[in-house]
Amino acid sequence: MSSISAFTRKANGIVNAIESYVKVSAHKELFPSTKEIEFNAIWDTGATNTAISNRVVRECNLIPTGVATSNTANGQATVNTYMIDLVLPNNVTIKRVIASEFTAVEGSDLLIGMDVITLGDFSISNYNGKTTFSFRIPSTSETDYVKLLKSMDTVHNVGKIGRNDPCPCGSGKKYKNCCGRNK
Repeated sequence: MSSISAFTRKANGIVNAIESYVKVSAHKELFPSTKEIEFNAIWDTGATNTAISNRVVRECNLIPTGVATSNTANGQATVNTYMIDLVLPNNVTIKRVIASEFTAVEGSDLLIGMDVITLGDFSISNYNGKTTFSFRIPSTSETDYVKLLKSMDTVHNVGKIGRNDPCPCGSGKKYKNCCGRNK
């Protein structure tokens, strides 16, 4: 079984951009003496692939490993690509990411795209006026809010449930070890 890595970032309000610090380096198998340098990243579900600014390229001394066609709001462009390693918060490491070069977005030198986001579970909640963003790799379970709501409704509308009866949420656990446990 592979190890599970995760991190959570919390904001003291509702945010309109999901951001985290990310350490970037050239892929260490290709460039063993490379250094990790920290940059601010925006998690962009609208970006197909991860993208890095010219500043990241310069400061990390990256060497192009290919080219790609980049589609942006300003049209298409041919851009350099780089094989990089990412170290996300809490030492969540993703190796061999092919990143395209792009013009920096204000306040960020890195866009984390769907190529990274789809490697695991990505969650955002805005509870009590605070945004919480969490990422886990690899995916370990399904998140289904409709199913959760239905199970909560089932628990409230079912007659008396014995502590050792199967939990009506469908987890397969005894009620006392699932929805009926004292919190």
